[in-house]
Amino acid sequence: MGTPLTTHHILTVLVENKPGVLTRVAGLFARRGFNIFSLAVAPTEDDRFSRITVVVDVESAPLEQIIKQLDKLINVVKIDELAPGEAVERELLLATVAAGPDVRGQVIELVGVFEGRILSVGWDQVTVVLEGHPDKLDDFEELLDNYGIVSLQRTGRVALPKLDRRTAIPPPDPSSPSRRP
Repeated sequence: MGTPLTTHHILTVLVENKPGVLTRVAGLFARRGFNIFSLAVAPTEDDRFSRITVVVDVESAPLEQIIKQLDKLINVVKIDELAPGEAVERELLLATVAAGPDVRGQVIELVGVFEGRILSVGWDQVTVVLEGHPDKLDDFEELLDNYGIVSLQRTGRVALPKLDRRTAIPPPDPSSPSRRP
């Protein structure tokens, strides 16, 4: 179930939050025959912009070509490539699992091990949610499959660059007055 990360690249595309932008971006990929593995879009902290996170199969086209084509679109403001090791990636999984009274405890325990939550319980089914790195969700989904997945939905990846931890905090300014309790 796991996807080899080496054949995928994560692009975050900052776009103007205007009607039709997502259609133009997705259309570009379709016209060029680029395979989109995952796509997620939502407004950013600034209502004027949305961020589109695209996980692209780089075997279907060279990454440089994808970026050049995206950069030509009018509403595209900024494009960043996030290497898998340099990004914080998350995805959301919702699943309804067959879980009659005889196995429900096992399913609940599995959800707990993966730090998920139970959202709804029926007589013979349970709906669960899990957030995490896509690899974690792949592992969880594989184990849930043993119980019988009734329905499943995943959001697609969202990602941001990891923060730089190497920047040191500047030493205190010797000319400033010291504080004493």
